[in-house]
Amino acid sequence: MTPVLLRFTAPADLTLVDWLQLLHPVLMILFVYPVVGATIRLGILVRERRLEINPIAATVPVEHVDHGRWVTTGTVVAVLLALAANLARNGAAAGSAPLLLPAAVALAGCLTLWRARRPAARATGALLSWGALILLVAQPPLWFQGTRPWERVWGNHAISGVLLTGLLLFAMAAAPDIRSRPAWRRLHTGAAFLTALLLAVQAISGGRDLLTLR
Repeated sequence: MTPVLLRFTAPADLTLVDWLQLLHPVLMILFVYPVVGATIRLGILVRERRLEINPIAATVPVEHVDHGRWVTTGTVVAVLLALAANLARNGAAAGSAPLLLPAAVALAGCLTLWRARRPAARATGALLSWGALILLVAQPPLWFQGTRPWERVWGNHAISGVLLTGLLLFAMAAAPDIRSRPAWRRLHTGAAFLTALLLAVQAISGGRDLLTLR
């Protein structure tokens, strides 16, 4: 038998922009997706407690909400990192000053949901955060490889990411109502299934887009 020789090619040196581009998937893979798994598991336990199937501790519903907050906040930060990487890769960082305000609004709106108690304040924070992210995604300097997001809606990483973030912000803002209102709880359950589907789409489309960077 002829021996098979394996040839390895040394990877090219990563630039600062390459490292910035990797921060988004690294944050999603190492933090957001594991916490999503824990959040789903806690959500199942909360349902079992409510139906008196499983006599779990009363702290589990609070842990479920806290995990959801971390998932949402981590996703918003990851989206902002991805947009910053696109800005740097497109060579438009010099004109980024007008984009700082919507980026700050997106992060501040999400962080507001950690403390806001009144429904109006929670709704305002979620809408401001999501609206600012939509505004950022629509800016040409932040487009991935210069491609308009709406040119290819199905399978577009940016479009599905915006939808996913909107669902997460809704769940975070509506958490008190979800606990106390059955109709909101059913809506949250349906949205959770859509969120899981979008997370799968994000994993696939994100991996595809990474293959085109080099």
